[in-house]
Amino acid sequence: MERTDRYWVRDTDLASDGMKRIAWAEQRMPVVGAIRRRFERERPLKGVRVAACLHVTKETAALVRTLVSGGAEVSLCASNPLSTQDDVAAALVEEGVSVYAYRGMSESEYYECIGRALSIRPEITVDDGADLTVTVHKLAHRVQSPELSHVLTGMGDVQLAPEDIRGGTEETTTGVTRLRALEREGRLLYPIIAVNDSPTKSLFDNPLGTGQSTIDAIMRSTGVLLAGKRFVVFGYGRVGSGIAARARGMGAEVIVVEVNPVRALMAAMEGYRVMGSKDAAKTGDIFVTATGNIGVIRREHMELMKDGAILANAGHYDVEVSLGDLRSLAESVEEISPSVERFRTKDGRNIYLLAKGRLVNLVAAEGHPSEVMDLSFSLQALSVELLARERERLPSRVLDVPPEVDRAVAELKLDSMGITIDEMTEEQLRYVNEWKLGTS
Repeated sequence: MERTDRYWVRDTDLASDGMKRIAWAEQRMPVVGAIRRRFERERPLKGVRVAACLHVTKETAALVRTLVSGGAEVSLCASNPLSTQDDVAAALVEEGVSVYAYRGMSESEYYECIGRALSIRPEITVDDGADLTVTVHKLAHRVQSPELSHVLTGMGDVQLAPEDIRGGTEETTTGVTRLRALEREGRLLYPIIAVNDSPTKSLFDNPLGTGQSTIDAIMRSTGVLLAGKRFVVFGYGRVGSGIAARARGMGAEVIVVEVNPVRALMAAMEGYRVMGSKDAAKTGDIFVTATGNIGVIRREHMELMKDGAILANAGHYDVEVSLGDLRSLAESVEEISPSVERFRTKDGRNIYLLAKGRLVNLVAAEGHPSEVMDLSFSLQALSVELLARERERLPSRVLDVPPEVDRAVAELKLDSMGITIDEMTEEQLRYVNEWKLGTS
């Protein structure tokens, strides 16, 4: 491990390998590339301090390099202890970015690194899961929390002034949910742009990115044949529906478990079997959670599972599969590979847990394809630019990405794909804007 005031990474000698991977990603992220070229000319972020808590991947590096091209000073920490690509972290350090992330960090190190990222006294925060943003608010509101001692260790003598933060962005459903709770309590200190809720993010990143990368992770870590397997998806939101579609495309028999009647009805009418969690536990071979909630797969389900059942989580935090329940049922635990653990139950069954219950697509694979992150991280870059420019005019609320930003990103992506679309005629524009017109 290499540790200085400016970085905390595994090995800076990995930088050349990391740059090769970053170059691969950037080749497939043309919209981020177009934004970077404009940022290099206009320098809209000159002198702005940005603290980012993101999965440190080759795609994230493309975003960070774009922010730096715009003139920002960036400090980066990991949003998951197991998702960092160490060679990418090293490459960013080589380019002068302050990086505090390495794969396999402990919980205390994770929060200390958040403190280190905050030590630049950011004016803008960029978050994935809201751990960074919530930490700022816990410090400001003097909320006692066990992890804050580690955060303060990372910050050293730096005193954070939340009133100096112009705003922030949030990448995930889980994070937006946490920040809306802060807003409801009247305790949100600065504007947050919910990048997650933008159509150009949520309609592509969530179903397509997570759907493909979750299947990728299961295949990489286990090598099992999905065709013919009973594949149970807990949660049929945008993430769960994407996973279900891609599992069905691999030949699996997909079963959906839901608590929302509308989503359950959607799943049923899209051809999936929908059943209660206990019935699904008895019949499933592979189980994937995608709800953003806690204790989704619990002891009562594990006790019903067949020998050889595989459990994975595609939600943000490692709380969807009850790890305490799984350990209490186990007579022994054995690591089969870095991403697979076998829990031998007292009644002789084997239950396999992938990625230690953390985000399976980032721990056991490489996360979303670069082409998908091109959209999400373009929205992030433009949202940071908006916050730098418009802070005094934005309320301290959770805000949508402006429609014109969303549209601009979609248009750039279509252009990069060589796709043209029509425009409405003047008559059509009048028709959709005139209430008097109707059947003639």
